Amino acid sequence: MKRAIVFGGAGFIGSHLLQYLSSLGEYDLLVSADQAQPRFEVTGVDYQPLDVCEPIPPSICPGCTEIYNLAAVHTTPGHEDWEYYWTNTLGAINVCDYARDQNVQRIVFTSSIAVYAPTEEPLDEDSPQHPVSAYGRSKFCAERIHKTWVHEKPGERKLVIVRPGVVYGYQEKGNFTRLAKLLPKRAFYYPGRKDTIKSCAYVVDLVKSFRFMLDHPDYEITYNFCHPERYTSEDICNAFHRVAGFPRATRVIPLRLMLCAAWGFEVLNKFGLKSSINRARIYKLYKSTNIVPKQLQEKNYKLDYTLDTSLKHWQSMSSDGDFK
Repeated sequence: MKRAIVFGGAGFIGSHLLQYLSSLGEYDLLVSADQAQPRFEVTGVDYQPLDVCEPIPPSICPGCTEIYNLAAVHTTPGHEDWEYYWTNTLGAINVCDYARDQNVQRIVFTSSIAVYAPTEEPLDEDSPQHPVSAYGRSKFCAERIHKTWVHEKPGERKLVIVRPGVVYGYQEKGNFTRLAKLLPKRAFYYPGRKDTIKSCAYVVDLVKSFRFMLDHPDYEITYNFCHPERYTSEDICNAFHRVAGFPRATRVIPLRLMLCAAWGFEVLNKFGLKSSINRARIYKLYKSTNIVPKQLQEKNYKLDYTLDTSLKHWQSMSSDGDFK
């Protein structure tokens, strides 16, 4: 039997991962190590409070055989630059130290497509990495820390690094959830254009790919994870229309006008009127992330869901069919 610890296991992806690992019936111990409350609890999982910025106690998962390092500060914008490095980089150091001390030979680390710059041109795993945000740069550093660990004992240790696009699904509470709230109210407007490419990934397919790559014979794998299709902002909105019957989003607001409005919301924030609208988020909606999952295709990993069928599955998991 196997024993696994998921650092960041209470989060959105971590909760789905623990649910998937539990369903396999191969583990006699699954540990979630996180400071937060789980998005949803999985029966049989041992939930342990832990801060990856502190040394990790050896007793947290006795006989551990696999590590999944999902712990991160990731919301952008939303944090000071130092916070991304403090958690994402120091956390990587502590997780790799734990693996060394406990002789754990298998690690899966979730990085991000933020290690690439936003781009209109397609980028695959062989493309140069030019992170432009503190989040992306901290993930770039964390990748190197994990690679140092695996290169210390080549052929003995196994490292999988996954760079997901925008991940969506049940209990996401992020970009797709906000979109699902705005579309029924006809309150979503395209910032500057409709053809922004947004590489995205359904969480159920994502967590299944972790084990697929971990069981692959290569000892070190780095792969992008997203739908192979180049979905645009308009494609995503139209998928919600087909699946849920939401009104089509048709209006395009000039980018400069939306940035001026976002600046106004930033001013209101300073006076205590909180809002998630700001210029950085508008820019993110405008810029493409055109990422190609070349390694997935070369290793013949087949996604179970398309964009439309994934939205249907997500909707079926929500109690009121409202993409919660």
